[in-house]
Amino acid sequence: MPHGNEIFKAGDTDLGQLHERRWQWLEQAVGPAVALPTEYSDGYHVPQHRHSRSQLLHALVGVVLVTTRHGRWMVPPDHAMWIPAGTEHSVEMLGDVSMRSVYVMPEAIPGLPEGLRVVGVTDLMHSLIVESEKLPQGGELEGRGGLIMSLLLHEIPNLPERPLGLPFPSDPRLAALCRRFVAAPSPHATIDEWADIVGMSRRSFTRSFHRQTGLSLSTWRQQACLFAALPRLADGEPITRVALDLGYDSVPAFITMFKRMLGASPRGYMRGARDAGEGVRRPNVPARLEGPVA
Repeated sequence: MPHGNEIFKAGDTDLGQLHERRWQWLEQAVGPAVALPTEYSDGYHVPQHRHSRSQLLHALVGVVLVTTRHGRWMVPPDHAMWIPAGTEHSVEMLGDVSMRSVYVMPEAIPGLPEGLRVVGVTDLMHSLIVESEKLPQGGELEGRGGLIMSLLLHEIPNLPERPLGLPFPSDPRLAALCRRFVAAPSPHATIDEWADIVGMSRRSFTRSFHRQTGLSLSTWRQQACLFAALPRLADGEPITRVALDLGYDSVPAFITMFKRMLGASPRGYMRGARDAGEGVRRPNVPARLEGPVA
């Protein structure tokens, strides 16, 4: 079995063969957790797949979009996506991405999350992930390496959940409204307008939307706006331009929403994300994949 940090280049084989090799490696690996580095170029798309381990997908640099049948989740720097074992998902890179993933056996420890979620990566977890990728992968670890991986596992249930998921309702009429909103976000969409479009009463619409997404329309709308704003802010676009393009009447209104959702102003949030990734991004990232699995 090849070493976990062996480099697989996308140009060496077709995409299907590449991911088959990577999947086979992970399925053969032993130990409760495997940590793998991955470098992707802008726009790279990992097609729908699943694995027998849960995945903690951490973007050190860049923004990642994870899509499942349950919705879409954005993973900006300083965050991670928890993907339970067996979940079908695809991954899209928004900008050059320096990814670090930890693959965890189901029930490796008690308390692991049961569902999909985006989480904030604490300073401790960030350090553990960076250290874990330097260790031999694919086998049982002892001594310092075993302690690092054990502490990493025990920190996963403590990571704070972030509101960056975007679940879609199952009702095709509601889903169509959501798709149109994602294509052109605006903070001014109202329950009454959406209810009228689908021919429902306000009360029926509110109940149906919450039952199918787990969110109120107001919260869902704010998360969709964050979906649209974060990649642009990560690319260095001015806050004023982003806020006005999203339909906010003023920059302070946008900043207030941003702080309420993510706990920091846009400038402070992106500065923290850049600081978290500083020193790990490789210059001139080529179109290659490191490690066996996306």
